[in-house]
Amino acid sequence: MEREIRRVCVYAASSRQTDSKYTDAARRLGGLLASEGIGIIYGGGKVGSMGALAEGALEEGGEVIGVIPRFMMDLEWGHPGIGELRVVEDIHVRKRTMLELSDAVVALPGASGTLEELLEAITWKRLGLYQNPVVMVSVDGFYQHLVRMLEQTVEQHFMDPRHLQMWSVAEKVEDVPDLLWNAPPWDPDALDFAAI
Repeated sequence: MEREIRRVCVYAASSRQTDSKYTDAARRLGGLLASEGIGIIYGGGKVGSMGALAEGALEEGGEVIGVIPRFMMDLEWGHPGIGELRVVEDIHVRKRTMLELSDAVVALPGASGTLEELLEAITWKRLGLYQNPVVMVSVDGFYQHLVRMLEQTVEQHFMDPRHLQMWSVAEKVEDVPDLLWNAPPWDPDALDFAAI
């Protein structure tokens, strides 16, 4: 049975200097989610993969909600063309708000901020605070080393083997909707095996 996904939190980069394959993937993801009737919650930026994600969704008439810290708005980093741009006090409130508004998480390739957000979502899931699907979009194998490191945490007994079910990996953008809809339910008793 497919799960209902109304809005997806998407973590994406703001770099203007990455290879175009990353911004192309972000634009395709935005358009694909919008065409499936799935709204996007993202960091509110107007450049890089963030901007491309928003533009792709807007081109398909999709819902786009940005969540941006006040200091980033002061730097004029916010996207002026999206439907809603929520300005919050700091990065911590931003991350919590994005997860609270979403039915799933998708991480596009990115730098330390994207990786930190993704790992926080996985940590929340491990602690039973977030029950929803988490998908990494591994454009050209981008996430293969992170996945291997997470697998190693299980092999070295830092996490339980059940924790390997907390995320899935999309090799291409087009795989994302099926992975979201068909993600296995997360154990409601996750806190019972959060610490091993």
